[in-house]
Formats: sequence, C-alpha cells, structure tokens
Amino acid sequence: MERRNQTGAGVFILLGFTDDPDLQSLLFGLLLAIYLVTVTGNLLIILAVISDSHLHTPMYFFLSNLSLADIGFTSTTIPKALRNIHTHSKGITFAGCISQIYFFVLFGCQDNLLLTLMAYDRFVAICHPLHYMAIMNPWLCLLMALGSWLVSVLVTLLDSLTILRLSFCTNMEIPHFFCDLSEILKLACSDTLINNIVVYSVAIVLGVFPLTGILFSYSQIFSSILRISSAEGKYKAFSTCGSHLLVVFLFYVTGLGVYLSSAATPSSRMSLMASVLYTMLTPMLNPFIYSLRNRDIKVALGRVLSKIVPLSARLT
Repeated sequence: MERRNQTGAGVFILLGFTDDPDLQSLLFGLLLAIYLVTVTGNLLIILAVISDSHLHTPMYFFLSNLSLADIGFTSTTIPKALRNIHTHSKGITFAGCISQIYFFVLFGCQDNLLLTLMAYDRFVAICHPLHYMAIMNPWLCLLMALGSWLVSVLVTLLDSLTILRLSFCTNMEIPHFFCDLSEILKLACSDTLINNIVVYSVAIVLGVFPLTGILFSYSQIFSSILRISSAEGKYKAFSTCGSHLLVVFLFYVTGLGVYLSSAATPSSRMSLMASVLYTMLTPMLNPFIYSLRNRDIKVALGRVLSKIVPLSARLT
C-alpha cells in the first residue's frame, strides 16, 4: 500500500540528453528551432488547405489532419524538454507523465491511421479514377477522419489507464527526454503482464493492420501504374502519391528504429537518438516533403504567405 501512495505523489526524473551545461545551451537552441519550424510548417499547410478552394479535396483534407496531429505530437514532448533544460530541472509528476504518455500515444496512433486513410485515398484515385468522387465523397472522408480520432482516443485511454494500477519502487529515473511508455513499464515493481498485453494488442491493431493496408494499397497502385502505356502517364500517376510514400517510409522506418534499438540495447543512447528521429524529425520534415513535391501546395502557400507578410508589416 505504501508503494501505491508513493506512486501517486512521486516524481519521475527525465535524464534527457546530457548534463553538460555548454551542450545544454546548444541543445535548447536546437530543440526550440525544431519546434518552431515544425509548428510553423504544419500550421502553414493547414492554412493553405483551408484558404484555397482548389485544395478542398480528400487528399488535402487528410493532409491537414496529419499536420494537426504532427503539431500535437511534437507539442507533447518538446516544450517539456525545453522547460527542463531552461530551469535545470529534470522532474515530472506522475500525473504529468501519464498525460504525456496519453497524448504522445494518441497523436502517434492518429498519424498512423491518417497515413492509412491517405494510402486508401491514393488507391481509389489511381486504381478507380472514374469512381473516385463517388467513393471519396465529403461525408465519407469526414466520417473516416472522425473515426480515426475516436479510435485513437479510446485505444490510447485504455493504454494509459492500465498504468494507474502499477506501483513503483525507489528508482524513478527515465533515460529519455519524455515519459516513454516502455521505459515506465520497466520501472514498475508490480506485475506488468496486463500492461504488456494491452501494449502489444494496440501495436497489432493500430500498427500491423494499418501497415498491411498501406502495403496492399501501394501494391495495387504500382500494379496499375505499370499497366499505363505512356511514360508521362506513369510519371503523373506516381507523382500524385510520391510525397505520401516518402512520408510513410520515414514514419515507419524511424518508428521501427525506436523499437528495434530499444529491444537490442535497452536504455541505450541509440534508443534515445532513434526516438529523436521519430518524435522530432518526421513531423518537421512532413510539411517540406509535401510542399516541395506538390505544385498545388506551393501555390497555396505562396498565397497564404503573401497575405501574412503585409499583415505583419502593418502590425509592426
């Protein structure tokens, strides 16, 4: 009973990246730059999609949702890491840790489901172009997006609530810059069998199944592209899904790297660096990938920026 009381009032210690004061100053600037670029880039994508009627299509609707999820994903971890570096504090309360785990898993699951919906959208567009508008109608897109958010919320809630039943011992140090679920389970003194069952079940339902759907969609897409006779037609068809394919590759490779490095070398620096790629690099690069490879996004972003710059000039 004593351990459970300690759990409720306990404070976890986020060991972070380094204790070197000089490196911490550099790290603070780097993390702040990454966060600002990520939030700004994804906000511009959302504004471009909302403001440009040419982008009111299923593909860009899902893209704006992905940008929103990416903002939430980075906002869950980086601001707390910045605060800890600035205040030279490494503590995070039990409630704060549970909240961080919840939102981190929530937005991670949402990213995964949205990438799956975007793959399905590209599958319908390329393999069934004549029926695209009938299949991907606005109501269905809205229902799929709301459904993905609802599934993410409910599944993540189950994942987080099971942590409340755990008790923890004296070692409360987390070798990470945020409350990672796998690291929290390693610190538990009580039995984590139920937690592991839930974690692996969620990983299968929201990891393996969506990835299988994405791979199936792209196998059909590539098969359809190969049947196109002209080289120009093949290039045009592939260019419509090239950005999404690159984002999918980046998301799953970095995410897989986190779990493989964690399994191979528990609590290692390699696992920490893999987490940086997964939690920071991917959300930051997504807007650049979509904007640099997509002419419609470039044009819409140009219009948004042309409105923002004169407004900021008038305000100053």
